[in-house]
Amino acid sequence: MNDDQRTAWESQGFVRVPAFADAATVQAMQAAVREVLGRAAGGSSIAPAYVVEEKRVLERGGQAIAALAPEERVSKVFRVHREVEVFRAFAREPRLLGRVAELLGPDLDCFLSQYIFKLPGALGQPWHQDSFYFPFDRSPQVGVWLALTDARPDNGPLWVLPGSHTEPVHDVVADRRPHANYAYVEIVDHDTSDAVPVLMEPGDLLIFHSHLFHKSTDNESTRSREAMVYHYGQAGTVDRSEERFGFTPPNIDWMPVYRGREVVPE
Repeated sequence: MNDDQRTAWESQGFVRVPAFADAATVQAMQAAVREVLGRAAGGSSIAPAYVVEEKRVLERGGQAIAALAPEERVSKVFRVHREVEVFRAFAREPRLLGRVAELLGPDLDCFLSQYIFKLPGALGQPWHQDSFYFPFDRSPQVGVWLALTDARPDNGPLWVLPGSHTEPVHDVVADRRPHANYAYVEIVDHDTSDAVPVLMEPGDLLIFHSHLFHKSTDNESTRSREAMVYHYGQAGTVDRSEERFGFTPPNIDWMPVYRGREVVPE
């Protein structure tokens, strides 16, 4: 990272890197996830990946659902960083890992990935900190959010609260909205009036601290907002999800990617 990016990370808890990925990478990711969804829709196994469908779309039911393409009914596709080539390659991208290593140290694992479709009409996710979902023996973790379409005020962009990465992990309440996605929670005990939107172009990258308050708004446009998200932690991290939740979330999949500032061979 350059000096400005380092300052932004330390003071605000996030860094935006414009035009990090080229158009070919963006297009390859979009094509790859659609191929995965096509296989799933045809009844083939896509394990260890799995699909979470968009509840607001599913309420249509019947023929309206049957007429939709697979990518028109999906909210997220989890665990694509190990088996799908383009996502596995990006998880090991040296320019990316070099930046993350500056923040977490030279030995890194990728433990979570999700391809996000924010479909037209989809609800946003309330204010939360990723570390709430990551009851590990060390913190922070680093999230990496790659825009695959534009993120504009009308199609459900991320909002962040600069400086909130210095906060502890806050208590939350369950998201009680009809059609809220499974496991959505909300922070309600903190002032978020200084929040700012993160507007993105395809290929832009957002690197953010796992304590950073962030949310997304509803997609009020007629176009989908797509992004690929990875989460990284220090190698050797102990996952205490069983103690905290009573189970290990199915989206967790620890994959070594960086040792001694060298990419781990596939």
